[in-house]
Amino acid sequence: MARTSGSHAKITGPKIQEAAQRLFARHGYAAVSMRQIATEVGVQVGALYNYTPDKQTLLVGLMTSHLEELLSAWGQEGAVATAAARLEQFTRFHIRFHKERPDAVFIAYMELRNLTPKNFETVEVLRRRYEGALEEILRSGVTEGAFAIADTKVATMGIIAMLTGLNTWFREDGRLSFDEVEDLYWGIVRNSVGLAG
Repeated sequence: MARTSGSHAKITGPKIQEAAQRLFARHGYAAVSMRQIATEVGVQVGALYNYTPDKQTLLVGLMTSHLEELLSAWGQEGAVATAAARLEQFTRFHIRFHKERPDAVFIAYMELRNLTPKNFETVEVLRRRYEGALEEILRSGVTEGAFAIADTKVATMGIIAMLTGLNTWFREDGRLSFDEVEDLYWGIVRNSVGLAG
């Protein structure tokens, strides 16, 4: 199948991913057609299949790219000494990283139900690795005697859900600045593990 005139793999491929991400975040995966994605990119619908076999491949690709980028960025954070310091580092990292990627975050958390079982497993492996990084911090804090947590797995899920939820309500023109909100969220996380201020 010939490419549409003016199409170029290194340009059109990323444009397709960006358009799919925008449309999935705005309308939901199930409501978006390949025709809509093609229109957004400015190519004929048949041209999309030079870059992706189907819409499901686009969805899982967006999710895995986001999670791989997240894991890579967290891996580049410098080591700090105590569990308390690592927990603050993780909290602030998570908030800042996700603030810059609202569409990717929405898709990564809200569109899991639309993945095929095999693709769900692929995404879950990456999600568990990231969740595991926080749970390891929480377990270390309990071992050090710094944190009072009844169940580190539940605490992990609760903290991540709360931090990610910031994207749904924060507005730059709101009552509080981003830095103020970040500090308040760290205070909530700190209190939730029984860490003295």
